[in-house]
Amino acid sequence: QVQLVESGGGLVQAGGSLRLSCAASGRTDSVNAMGWFRQAPGKERELVATIGSVGSGTVFGVTVKGRFSISRDNTKNTVYLQMSSLKPEDTAVYYCNALSSWGKGTLVTVSS
Repeated sequence: QVQLVESGGGLVQAGGSLRLSCAASGRTDSVNAMGWFRQAPGKERELVATIGSVGSGTVFGVTVKGRFSISRDNTKNTVYLQMSSLKPEDTAVYYCNALSSWGKGTLVTVSS
């Protein structure tokens, strides 16, 4: 089992930036790719970004491509999501994922 804890969410104005962190613990030796997903009220959970085990092979959702970046520090078992040029439509709960494990999420609110 892998446990995931997200942090870094909060309230930001449109056009601003925010960095989310996700710390993994437990069976981290079994973790390869990690990713971020988000779910806005009344909407389905959608892909934000994923990253391969050695930091390569990134994939981004079409709505965030060019604005968000993803990175990881395997020495800290942590994956980061750097969000820039934030828009009100980026408002959502952001979840970290690895294997079949999910964090509890961190809320990002972007005000217009």
